[in-house]
Amino acid sequence: MRSRTSLLAAIAVLAALPPGADAQGRGRRDMQRYFGDDNSFYAPPDFNGNAKYDGRFTFARVKYRGYECFMGQGPGWAHDYPRAESHFMRILKSVSTMKPFVESGPIVGGNILALDDPELAKYPVAYLSEPGGWRPTEGEVHGLRNYLQKGGFLIVDDFEEQCTRGGDMTNFTIQVGRVLPNARLLVIPESHPIFDSFYKVNLNAFAGPRGGPRPVWYGVFQDNDPRKRLMIVANYLLDMGELMEYSDQGFQLVPTNEAYKLGVNYLIYALTH
Repeated sequence: MRSRTSLLAAIAVLAALPPGADAQGRGRRDMQRYFGDDNSFYAPPDFNGNAKYDGRFTFARVKYRGYECFMGQGPGWAHDYPRAESHFMRILKSVSTMKPFVESGPIVGGNILALDDPELAKYPVAYLSEPGGWRPTEGEVHGLRNYLQKGGFLIVDDFEEQCTRGGDMTNFTIQVGRVLPNARLLVIPESHPIFDSFYKVNLNAFAGPRGGPRPVWYGVFQDNDPRKRLMIVANYLLDMGELMEYSDQGFQLVPTNEAYKLGVNYLIYALTH
């Protein structure tokens, strides 16, 4: 179950899936059709509603208001949707005994929820992309605080200092401080169980994928105690979602293989803590 070969075989299955639409062309259409103000939610063109919760593990992507870091796939929170989660759930289904939601009719990959949506409590793991553009309302701050304190786990991804004038880390630190005023962002050591909860992840595989520095993993722990439950994991200088999104096109095979391992580990850790 932990072998590199089995995961590579599962990734190979994705190559049979149809490639995504031209991102640049879609970006122009999105900009014309969906660009809005900072008080509104973007509507991804591939979003066909949420699947009704039925007890299966379902990928939950967090949406936030605003259009900062608007690229070919909309604002930051929507980047890599829905191909990243669709591929990820197929991998999870292949390498584990879990039977996650993959698709139902036109609904593919998972669900999209706001942090103040009561439905979020049904999903043990949530995923937030591009935290540089994340500026939650007071209601969303309260919603995330309740979610984390009741056992929820938040994955923060695509965190590369490119979306805000003041810096993505600065904004993320401010917003985490609003959610959990006493929380401290701590570097997660490589010896932490989250990197070995199912697969042994080779973290060196992510070193400088674009010629930049090696990623750093930050976390928020219960009571700021690294011996207790990890509540938030942040992939600083890593875009796990992008690696998953293009995995059916042979994109950066080695780090992609480790990205899937890392994602599986996150879920296994969250579901067992």
